[in-house]
Amino acid sequence: MTSPSPDYYAVLQIPHGASQQEVARAYRALMRRHHPDLASGEAVPAELQLVMQAFAVLRDPKRRAAYDREISSAAAAEESAGKPQNLPVHVTRHREPPLRVTPVRWESGPWT
Repeated sequence: MTSPSPDYYAVLQIPHGASQQEVARAYRALMRRHHPDLASGEAVPAELQLVMQAFAVLRDPKRRAAYDREISSAAAAEESAGKPQNLPVHVTRHREPPLRVTPVRWESGPWT
């Protein structure tokens, strides 16, 4: 399984139901805050990269829908991980008794 992706909604500080316009506004505000030319020496390249990655996923409706499905399936998997699972079991009953196993009696031969 792949490593879990970060919560892009939390990265952009927007709700999960945010519109495309809200996504773009949050992206531009965070880019101004984290951009190395505009920030006063406080820019962290890793945070800037994460903001750009989040925007790349959430601005495209198809990629956003796939991401939302991934997040919901991961949440469902985490939810069911703590619960015991009921697995169907097929019980087979044999009518004849089981075989008896007896020790082997070695015959005498030329090796003795």
